[in-house]
Amino acid sequence: MAARLLVERQGPVLVLTISNPEARNALHPDMYATGVRALQEIEGEPSVRAVVIVGEGRFFCAGGNLNRLLENRRKDPSVQFDSIENFHGFVRAIRASDRPVIAAVEGAAAGGGFSLALACDQIVAAEDARFTMSYVRIGLTPDGGGSFFLGSRLPYPLAFELLSTAAPIDAARLHSLGLVNRVVAPGQALAAALEHARALATGPAGALARIKRLADSARLNRLDTHLEHERDNFVESLFHADAAEGITAFLEKRAPRFGDTH
Repeated sequence: MAARLLVERQGPVLVLTISNPEARNALHPDMYATGVRALQEIEGEPSVRAVVIVGEGRFFCAGGNLNRLLENRRKDPSVQFDSIENFHGFVRAIRASDRPVIAAVEGAAAGGGFSLALACDQIVAAEDARFTMSYVRIGLTPDGGGSFFLGSRLPYPLAFELLSTAAPIDAARLHSLGLVNRVVAPGQALAAALEHARALATGPAGALARIKRLADSARLNRLDTHLEHERDNFVESLFHADAAEGITAFLEKRAPRFGDTH
């Protein structure tokens, strides 16, 4: 069966399934363009309000295909360069998307699979899931933003340990460190991620998109710059229809009915 990324609508949630079960859902170049295209297309579909990324079956993603990497060693380095750029295009699309993106992790996320999960806004993981920055085991360095996400979100000694030893870390430990949002029973990661995605889908889409941008840029900005971004986003949100509905609903002591527009 060919490796591919499956795209499916489930109500207000777009589900992207990494489908390569014979190779523990190893990544394939064909997946990246599909993912980028799917995320770009929903920008014009206001009824799609959240995204879930999951692996087919009992494994999230094993990262790169080692046989393909060996083949690429016999080709010009530009081939591998382009492949990584395409992977990074998918990661950039996840970060650039206005929609919250949730990773549902069963089994394990290794190498680029771990990077892909970290690129998402939230991670829901089965309690027996394992995460590994496995690159160094085979003499490689991370791609997909793995070193960026770990290096910017964890204390340096721990980030360096995970990157330099390829030591596996379980979902409970990552939860205690704030990298995993919810730990659930084995086999329940997708259901829990969909439940959370549907809850987010009932919220004010425009405000959530701005919150994502603010949270994403906070670790890169100086305080004065970030305060300016907060000011601008607050004013933009206040003069959006969702704020009128939200404030009115609060004062009327009822649940808000947010619209489908950003």
